[in-house]
Amino acid sequence: MTAFDRAFAHVLKAEGGYSDDARDSGGRTMLGITESVARANGYVGDMRDLSVADAGLIYRRQYWDTMRLDSVAALSEPIAAELFDTGVNMGIGVAGKFLQRALNVLNRAGQDYPDLTVDGIVGPIAVAALQSFLAKRRGSGEVVMLRALNALQGARYIELAEARVKDEAFVFGWLLNRTTI
Repeated sequence: MTAFDRAFAHVLKAEGGYSDDARDSGGRTMLGITESVARANGYVGDMRDLSVADAGLIYRRQYWDTMRLDSVAALSEPIAAELFDTGVNMGIGVAGKFLQRALNVLNRAGQDYPDLTVDGIVGPIAVAALQSFLAKRRGSGEVVMLRALNALQGARYIELAEARVKDEAFVFGWLLNRTTI
């Protein structure tokens, strides 16, 4: 089983099956995949019929591969899984920005590695910074990074619910299902 397979299994458990809640901005969703994402990835069937295999292909291509999470997983599988979960829930750009922001404030004013441009792209520079961070901070670095990423994600959920009252219906579940892997 690969790092992607483990992260995918976790996301499936958190996301559940079919949903079509009028309050949900994502609209019709199956296995955590919105209809618009499914269509953008070539799926043409009824959303209720989206298979786990089809979902896996979409998740791999749209989220895992786009964020270069195999490279992140080579450094820390839990951090890759956390970024994957955040990317699925909030978009890959948001997940990338959370990583970049955390790396920037944890680099000891640029002593460990230069500040990153916060553009949301998990590219070679962000992966190299993460590698430097983890090497400098050893075992506790992974724990601190996971806590930083979770704190940013939780704060974003609260901000969404504050800005859109309809999201209050979801914030409890969002926070409940976002656990460190």
